[in-house]
Amino acid sequence: MVWGSALVAQAEDYPYLTFEMTDGAKFSVSVESLKLSFSETTLTAGSQTFTISNLSKMYFTTTSETTTGIESIDNLSIDRLLSKDDEVYDLSGKRVLSGTSSNAKLKRGVYIIKSKEGISKIAVK
Repeated sequence: MVWGSALVAQAEDYPYLTFEMTDGAKFSVSVESLKLSFSETTLTAGSQTFTISNLSKMYFTTTSETTTGIESIDNLSIDRLLSKDDEVYDLSGKRVLSGTSSNAKLKRGVYIIKSKEGISKIAVK
């Protein structure tokens, strides 16, 4: 005898649909009365419009995960930004720096900094 079960999720269980971009930015939209529409290269979700090629993934969430802008760093030593307890991750989740390290250099790209104050993103140009 084989028993099967299915996990059923209803929209009211997840009030937000979050879109993650290829640069790591996230935008959450309320699913209440949400309408999605596609054109040739864009997806419109409520009042947000996304270029499909820039979307990494989308998923339902219980809280808004919208991120604010990314800080840009140009010719600034990363050591001046970090305290001894801070950690720096690349967008794949790999830790690339921990705390301050002498003359730390980050390659061009987007990074996530985890500190006591919270999580922020930086772009190294």
